[in-house]
This record gives sequence, structure tokens and C-alpha cells, in this order.
Amino acid sequence: MTANELFTRIAKTHLHIETLETRHRDSLDFHDVGVWCVRDALQAAYEAGISEGRRQAGRMQKQGEAKQ
Repeated sequence: MTANELFTRIAKTHLHIETLETRHRDSLDFHDVGVWCVRDALQAAYEAGISEGRRQAGRMQKQGEAKQ
């Protein structure tokens, strides 16, 4: 999953925003969202970052073990 796909998934899930593409209409490009939705979106992004970091660390560890 690319970063943009992840951002879009988080926006849809937590902010109820269908796309992060600019559509040049205020009613489509600006959204009122609750602070709890913003908090949940930020938490999801944080957890995705933690998960990706762990995945990469595991991959690097396996590569190091393979070299030994």
C-alpha cells in the first residue's frame, strides 16, 4: 500500500472524506470534522508508522542474519 492509499483510507475511515484529491469546489474540498475524528485519524497514522517501522526492522534483522 502506498502512502497516498494509506492516507486516503484513513481519511475515509476516520474523517468521512471520500478523496484527498483537490476538486476545486469549496463544498468538496473543505470539511467540518470533529476533533475526536482528527484524533482518531492521527492515531491511525501513528500506528501505521509504528507498524511499518517494525516491519522494516524485522526485514533488516533477517537480512543481517542471512549474511552471517
